[in-house]
Amino acid sequence: SLSLWSEGHVWVSPEMHGAPTGVFKNQIDWLPLNTGSVRPTQGRTCVVLQVNGGSQSFNVVNELRRLARWMRMPCCTNQSSVAKAWQEFDDLGRMKPSDFRDRVVDVMEEYYKFTLIMREQAFFLNDRYSERKEVAAKGRLLTQAEKETELKDEAAAEAVVASASGKTQTK
Repeated sequence: SLSLWSEGHVWVSPEMHGAPTGVFKNQIDWLPLNTGSVRPTQGRTCVVLQVNGGSQSFNVVNELRRLARWMRMPCCTNQSSVAKAWQEFDDLGRMKPSDFRDRVVDVMEEYYKFTLIMREQAFFLNDRYSERKEVAAKGRLLTQAEKETELKDEAAAEAVVASASGKTQTK
């Protein structure tokens, strides 16, 4: 998977009309939703930041945090939003010394520490009842395609039983 090599994600997006940009949303779409019952992002840490063309807001970081939770990624409690980002970078693309830069460094230092702490707990936090139950019943976690095939097969079997019992009653 495109995420399996990482321990964590740093998500940064500009705000476009109060939401993350389409480019960022496309990046998220490239992450598979699951491999069996497990999201490939499950247990990987996440930190969220946003850049703004105008005044500071937190719409994007709130949305990114919601997405990360949905993808079962523990989020660092710290975050950053950089107002008028176009003024905050030099000609080489590096952030100029400023309170915004200091805040981003603070966030990234905390995220590093958060990831180290979570690393030790990842197995425990990712141990899920539903996955243990499926492994006990099936011997492994099924892929989404296998689960859908199983549901179709069960529905077909129920239809055959219903059809047979209906024929028996009419004779």
